[in-house]
Amino acid sequence: MAEFRALKFRFHTLSASIVMMLMLLLTALFLHAVVSRFNAMAENNAQERFQLLARSGAEGLINLIDTTGRSVKALAAARRSRFVQSGQMNENEMVLPFLSALQTEDQLYGVHFALENDDFLQIIGVRDDPATIKLLSAPAGTYFALRRIQKVGSGQRETAWEYWSAERQVLGTRKEATDFLPTKRPWYEDAMKRSALAITAPYLFASTGKLGVTVSHPLRDGAGVVAADINLSALQVFLSTISLTPEAAIVVLDSGNRVMASYSRSPMHQAMAGIAPLTAISATENPYLKVFDEWRAAEKGATARVVDVKGERFVYAQHVFSSVPGHEIRIGAFAPMREFSGPIVAMRNTMVFGAGLFILVLTPFVFIGARRIGATLSRLSDDAEHIRQFDFSGNVRDVKSMVYEVDTLAHAQTLMKDTVQSRTRALTLAEEKLANLVRTGILLSREQDRQKLLRHILFGGKDLLHCDAATMYLKTESGAIKFAFRTMQGELPSFEIPLQDAATGQPNDQYVSVFAANHNQSVSIDDVYQETRFDLSGTRAFADESGYRTVSMLTVPMSPREGEVTGVLQFMNALDAETGKIVPFAPGLVRFVEALAAQAAVALENQNLLEAQRALMDSMIKLLAGAIDAKSPYTGGHCERVPELAIMLADEATKVTEGPLAAFRFASDVERREFRIGAWLHDCGKVTTPEYVVDKATKLETIYNRMHEIRTRFEVLLRDAEIDCLKAQRDGGDTAEAAHRFDARRQELTDDFVFLAECNVGGEFMAPDRVERLKKMAAQPWMRHFDDRIGLSNEELVRYRREPAPALPVVETLLADKPHHIVPRGEDKALDPKYGFKVKVPEHLFNFGEVYNLSVGRGTLTEEERFKINEHIIQTIVMLDQMPFPKELQRVPEYAGTHHETLNGTGYPRKLDHNDLSVPARIMAIADIFEALTASDRPYKSPKTLSDSIKILSFFKKDKHIDPDLFDLFLRSGVYQRYAERYLKPEQIDHVDIEKYLS
Repeated sequence: MAEFRALKFRFHTLSASIVMMLMLLLTALFLHAVVSRFNAMAENNAQERFQLLARSGAEGLINLIDTTGRSVKALAAARRSRFVQSGQMNENEMVLPFLSALQTEDQLYGVHFALENDDFLQIIGVRDDPATIKLLSAPAGTYFALRRIQKVGSGQRETAWEYWSAERQVLGTRKEATDFLPTKRPWYEDAMKRSALAITAPYLFASTGKLGVTVSHPLRDGAGVVAADINLSALQVFLSTISLTPEAAIVVLDSGNRVMASYSRSPMHQAMAGIAPLTAISATENPYLKVFDEWRAAEKGATARVVDVKGERFVYAQHVFSSVPGHEIRIGAFAPMREFSGPIVAMRNTMVFGAGLFILVLTPFVFIGARRIGATLSRLSDDAEHIRQFDFSGNVRDVKSMVYEVDTLAHAQTLMKDTVQSRTRALTLAEEKLANLVRTGILLSREQDRQKLLRHILFGGKDLLHCDAATMYLKTESGAIKFAFRTMQGELPSFEIPLQDAATGQPNDQYVSVFAANHNQSVSIDDVYQETRFDLSGTRAFADESGYRTVSMLTVPMSPREGEVTGVLQFMNALDAETGKIVPFAPGLVRFVEALAAQAAVALENQNLLEAQRALMDSMIKLLAGAIDAKSPYTGGHCERVPELAIMLADEATKVTEGPLAAFRFASDVERREFRIGAWLHDCGKVTTPEYVVDKATKLETIYNRMHEIRTRFEVLLRDAEIDCLKAQRDGGDTAEAAHRFDARRQELTDDFVFLAECNVGGEFMAPDRVERLKKMAAQPWMRHFDDRIGLSNEELVRYRREPAPALPVVETLLADKPHHIVPRGEDKALDPKYGFKVKVPEHLFNFGEVYNLSVGRGTLTEEERFKINEHIIQTIVMLDQMPFPKELQRVPEYAGTHHETLNGTGYPRKLDHNDLSVPARIMAIADIFEALTASDRPYKSPKTLSDSIKILSFFKKDKHIDPDLFDLFLRSGVYQRYAERYLKPEQIDHVDIEKYLS
């Protein structure tokens, strides 16, 4: 005792110990009272709930059986003739009611009728169930099975089966002998004995061996019994529909305590699933079911109790009912009490944990309280030192003290730091917004893709304002604004909002977006649902349809210059940076987004100008190509079709992932456009080629066919011969001899003219002997009496002056190559070494000499004219070289000017080889050749078939004129076929065996 008194305790230690013991005692008493009460409440609640569960299950089962009973009773109440006529079963009238019952009541397995003479008719609802089909040996697809049992001989009975589809088509039949006597079955005997509705105890159906019960009722005159079978599987399905707790189980028992059906989702009771039908509870050795077996058999009605099973408390409930006298069915349900007491245990543990935690906190409170004021002053002093050094990282917001002065100082110090930090954050935010605005402006000035530009504008503003969504409207030429882009997913609305009221002509300012556009003024709305200035019903309707609710809204006009508005930016739901909640748009940020809107308007206007320039340039290029095609019927649609074919082949080349073409790609749409423009301009130099050269169909043709002049000279020679003949006859000469000479001369001239005409057509090769004959014939003289230097143009007259004018009349030859036939070559771009052209340039620009032209070996073109036609590619290069193409179109001259080059260096005009030719240039060569081969609008040749064109193109491949890899791709990809189907005549398209042309 003395030793105990000698012990000394500190106050905070003693007080903490006493408080802790008191708290432990009070907590224990409180938990005991509360948990005991809650346990009792849980048991009562569980018993009441499972009583209700058993009762509702019983009512559902009664309803299931009663539904079938009513159907059977209704069938039995029909007139006798439906079932029996002349002592025999009336099968025809029974089938339809039986089928109707099976179709309306899914729980029915079958409906049947037994006559007092043991004739039997049954329809089974197979319903395409594989298990039932197998048990009945039915064919696949069986929906109904009809069974007839009749006497077929003395003492012999036979079962006849028919298997029907859902449409009642017979799928098969089967017959077998049977000793089945329906009048000896319990369902028949009970119905006849009661003369009322009867229900059998569960039994195995004779047809399938499945477990079920039968509901039966006799006819009014007792001549037979109508019955319906309820399959026990329907009872099992019914049990699965009852709402149970996770670990509960439910069971249906007959009057002999045999299990008819059971159901549970809990692994604890899964053993119940293996119980065979009609197994007695006592034979299951299931401790959970044994409780039902121990209840008093005489106990009726709904009861509930709590029982210990295997060391755990379970709540049990049962409900006993009799659907008909003598047949008792019992429904029982059970579950562990922890499903009901679990929350109580959790609450108890929580309370214990809370009490312990509170005691742990309370114990050091005395120590903490004694030192708290000193610690507070120490923290304030440290924080003041941080502030003196411009360090605002410290935090004294949570400093509280019972001493007024200390608490006031802490509050003032916190307020000062908050103010400085707030101003610092505002300045930092402004700097960030300004930097973001500058970055967005730079991005807008660089972007050329319109959709990407709209996206940059809208998402830049969204990020700047830290809001949830944004929409852009653009002004239309019809005086309205329309949706152009929005950050939310989904299809853009297609309607437009007019800026003016059509009826009054007044501004349509009821809509906020239109108001901003009409007045070039930003509008901020803090709460859409409180706004009265504008009609926001569309916004609210969108919220009802989509579930997206707009609260705060900021609408800003897009104005590239003072007084002009090209569109509107609308932002929805500004978000607090810390909490993420919707707040009004900060007024300080409006000027930033207005600056962004102005930048966006300028960027869009600039892009519109660029797009207009591109469109104008593309249109002029296509116009030029179309003019070239229209210039001569011999070129047709060449300039239009070559680009299409080239683009088709280029697109296929970009898909190649291996081999020599794997590296070829158009890096962007700009490069693809560059190639397309080069393809459109590939023959632009043809504008310099005279039509009469391109269209020259005969050797003497220039602007017209000079064969007519030659014919006139023949006419003159013929008339001279005729005059000579007449003069000889007049002067007394031999008339017959003169006539003979004239006829010979006429025949000679006729033969010469025919020969000359053949030479002019150019259809036959001009062999040396033909040239000799031509020259000899050309030397024939004729007399010219008229001046050939009057009526000429100045340019033509200059050429005539190269030779002296002879005195008239003058003797001339029939055909001649005169000095004025020579057109001299002037300054020629082909000779400029900067272009690197490697071509043989004829001395003269043109030579219209008659003998010279008629002596052309093949075709109709002279060397000068052939060069003039080929010169179109030189002119293309020279023309395009002089055009100031922008950087992204620098390769247009290359693509347009290389389609006549070859891989082996024999092409023109530069004789480039495979090292000098890019993939697009090689594509152009194939497209140009193939189009020319297949063209059907060339008057000078018949159109070639597809197979002939491919064959000729393959020769170009073998001669290394075209790229073999591209030629193979041209065939494998089917480009040739797609082009043919689009541009060739049907009669040109034939089968092509591409395998023999592939590498």
